[in-house]
Amino acid sequence: QVQLVESGGGLVQAGGSLRLSCAASGRTFESYAMGWFRQAPGKEREFVARISRRGDKYYAHSVKGRFTISRDNAKNTVYLQMNSLKPEDTAVYSCAADSTNGGDYISVLQYDYWGQGTQVTVSS
Repeated sequence: QVQLVESGGGLVQAGGSLRLSCAASGRTFESYAMGWFRQAPGKEREFVARISRRGDKYYAHSVKGRFTISRDNAKNTVYLQMNSLKPEDTAVYSCAADSTNGGDYISVLQYDYWGQGTQVTVSS
């Protein structure tokens, strides 16, 4: 069992930056691939970024070049650095843990554990 708690969301102007954190419980954090997803009002939850157990990174086309995912296994934490934010980035951002480290990593079904989410609002 893994519990995930996100933090770092907030209100920011377009062009600004935020860093989200996701703290995981348990002593097996390094055995999980970690992902970030977001859900805007009235929309489906969508993939944002993923980092594998060994540190390989994958991004949605819409955030590539602006967002950076990273992990610190010593702190059981995964981060999402978000730069050059746009109003269309407004959403609830959630982190997720994948015990299989493979498969269709953009699918919500790939992930076993989810955090509650943190709101990110970007004003124009």
